[in-house]
Amino acid sequence: MAPAKKGILERLDAGEVVIGDGGFVFALEKRGYVKAGPWTPEAAAEHPEAVRQLHREFLRAGSNVMQTFTFYASDDKLENRGNKLSFTGAQINEAACDLAREVANEGDALVAGGVCQTPSYLSCKSETEVKAILKKQLDVFVKKDVDFLIAEYFEHVEEAVWAVEVLKETGKPVAACLCIGPDGDMHGVSPGECAVRLVKAGAQIVGINCHFDPMTCVKAVKMMKEGVEKAGLKAHYMVQPLAYHTPDCSCQGFIDLPEFPFGLEPRILSRWDMHAYAREAYNTGIRFIGGCCGFEPYHIRAVAEELAPERGFLPEASEKHGNWGAGLEMHTKPWVRARARRDYWEKLKPASGRPLCPSMSSPDGWGVTKGHSELMQQTEATSKDQLKQLFDRSKSQ
Repeated sequence: MAPAKKGILERLDAGEVVIGDGGFVFALEKRGYVKAGPWTPEAAAEHPEAVRQLHREFLRAGSNVMQTFTFYASDDKLENRGNKLSFTGAQINEAACDLAREVANEGDALVAGGVCQTPSYLSCKSETEVKAILKKQLDVFVKKDVDFLIAEYFEHVEEAVWAVEVLKETGKPVAACLCIGPDGDMHGVSPGECAVRLVKAGAQIVGINCHFDPMTCVKAVKMMKEGVEKAGLKAHYMVQPLAYHTPDCSCQGFIDLPEFPFGLEPRILSRWDMHAYAREAYNTGIRFIGGCCGFEPYHIRAVAEELAPERGFLPEASEKHGNWGAGLEMHTKPWVRARARRDYWEKLKPASGRPLCPSMSSPDGWGVTKGHSELMQQTEATSKDQLKQLFDRSKSQ
């Protein structure tokens, strides 16, 4: 009988580096298994082979956590704005748990069941109603006995606190991530205060995911850490940022960028950017380090390679990747062989190859959030009249 794996808190308490996985929604959209717009994860039930393979690639790249592909799998989101599925939320969540567990058992990885913000909260539904929606997902995670739980992708700390309060009832370890930057949540609550509220609600791990680039997210987690310590509380810290450069983003992050979601490729971080991110996160005191939208397995491999001295080993995928480009020593062209060195890649300033493109964009920044009429959600499809109003407003910005 195989020995029991160490749990997430046991690993973090021991000071171990835990590496998360990457952005399943974006990765599977590019591969043709997820529809942009609803961003729902029915692929877990429709195309399990695709989800399983992506889990395996992240495991091979160095991930210690297989997060269930349950992003936006709450019933109110699955039925939002005309989205019609042939699978129930429970079926999707169960399939996602089974896939994550199957692959986690192939290595030293844990399974994390994940919930995220709900359309019901944006539509001003009550705390009781929102918690009931989250609990339906939680029931599946308890049934499938995931190793720990993650509440992630919350723009408002109030809803994140509600999620933590629901998740902690299981007795399993709870991590909570907000998709905010240094300016705080959508109601202006600072990262430090957000973290304090999450810890007091019962989260043992707090941090940031999505919406911003790695260094911005690390900065926000640092503010969280300072807030928690100032309040005399204790927590572990995690970060799972975008794999896109976002220096021009406002408080809502990359969703406001005109390139979102189909023109973001020029902003993608290189694997060498990921080395710098991993080192900065580690030096900040963050020990759960992973990725979100835009992160592919090679990005996670770069994180694992940068932190190999601390972890004591390289990921399996490094068998096909020389340290700092060392594999280029075998290239047929001498000028490419000359790039087989760390200082070349650390000093490189990649060109975009797009001579007519600006280096920065102007975010849309409509300034709407919970309670605004335009954020009220509906089960029926968006009408042509509603779209025309949005198109007209977009032109006037």
